[in-house]
Amino acid sequence: MQLKLHMVTIEDLVPKGHFLRKLEATLDLSFIREETAHLYNHRYGRPAIDPVVLVKYLLAGYLYGIPSERQIEQRIQTDVALRWYLGLDLFDRVPDHSTISAPSQAFFPQDFSSAV
Repeated sequence: MQLKLHMVTIEDLVPKGHFLRKLEATLDLSFIREETAHLYNHRYGRPAIDPVVLVKYLLAGYLYGIPSERQIEQRIQTDVALRWYLGLDLFDRVPDHSTISAPSQAFFPQDFSSAV
């Protein structure tokens, strides 16, 4: 048996015409950092998950019809395009569903789909 080594990036694995590439190019969510800056303490505690990643996490769940944060986490673990959209590399740890649940319940309406 012969092993082969391939040099590949996550950028190479997501097709150029993929829906999430089009969404990323069209929807600018950078304003979320400024809107939520007052909610984060930058001097104490662990580094926070980027609020844009939190919104993209929930948006991906809504767009793909995934009903729970736990299922979204599982899907992101195996879906290269979703990892790319969230800015995660192939071996980066996916944000835990419990980390997403608390802020989403605090900052977003009960029914996220009604907000979109």
